[in-house]
Amino acid sequence: MATELEAKIDAAIARVQAAGEAIAPAAPQPVAASLVAAMIDHTLLKPDATTAAVQALCAVARANGFASVCVNATWVPLCVAELAESTVNVCTVAGFPLGATLPAVKAFEAKEAIALGAAEIDMVLNVGALKSGDVRLVWEDVAGVADECHDAGALLKVIIETGLLTHEEKIAACVICQDAGADFVKTATGFNGGGATPEDIALMRFVVGPEMGVKAAGGVRSAADALAVIAAGATRIGTSGGTGIMADLLGASASSAHTVDGY
Repeated sequence: MATELEAKIDAAIARVQAAGEAIAPAAPQPVAASLVAAMIDHTLLKPDATTAAVQALCAVARANGFASVCVNATWVPLCVAELAESTVNVCTVAGFPLGATLPAVKAFEAKEAIALGAAEIDMVLNVGALKSGDVRLVWEDVAGVADECHDAGALLKVIIETGLLTHEEKIAACVICQDAGADFVKTATGFNGGGATPEDIALMRFVVGPEMGVKAAGGVRSAADALAVIAAGATRIGTSGGTGIMADLLGASASSAHTVDGY
């Protein structure tokens, strides 16, 4: 399996090299506020998050029609209750924020969270294994969580931590995640440096093609940020600044919006 994966990675690197400047992100274009809202994973992953803060997060997500709230697993039952009969999904994390735990532990985290009502899992890639060239371990890590998610009808997004990777490692991470059955590749946790850039989003989109999701997370806090990553190919945005983004898009004052700090 490793040899076949390595061949796929080498082929993807060659495609990127051949494409060259054609992978540059497109210029931002206007997007309807409702469409942007439907891409936002409203996020609160701070360790000191309180019940009241999580409830406020859910209220904002419901009011704006966001795609999901993204919280630590301990808050999944509360969010499920708060968002009952809404269109907002509950998303949680696995192997967060370092990605260095055992594959079986990540799969168990996902299984338990889904049983509690989570519809989406954002897991962290084993960055150290990737940088060590252990593509088999990275693939098995992702595939184990993907199996748990898909058996239960949940989505899997894999955080590759672009800020810690070389250009070639970003390509390799996308190839492995796609091959292992992930539904999305995602830029960053926001906890380990780096974040979403239009250039990285454009690269990730090019590698995975049109059939896979790409999530921009880390530093997307304004409407301009959101429109830039959408133009580059993002189909989800992870942010704690969703209310500010919506206020910008709707021409309201962001200072008067109800914000909840996440990352």
